[in-house]
Amino acid sequence: MGQDSLGGDISSEKIRNRIQELVDNENAKKPLSDQKLSDILSREDLKVARRTVAKYREQMKILPARLRQKYD
Repeated sequence: MGQDSLGGDISSEKIRNRIQELVDNENAKKPLSDQKLSDILSREDLKVARRTVAKYREQMKILPARLRQKYD
């Protein structure tokens, strides 16, 4: 495997870790949507499409925002 493959693995793991951090620290009453997660990652120079965020979120067994929402 070349450097591109290795770099891709590292960045996808970095993105997954960052998604987990963001979800762990989100407001439970107003969880972050896949689009919002994508926007935040883009601002951090981790360019990721919403579909990719959704794919990683599903792989990590994180529920969609509407199902993570907590009500009083």
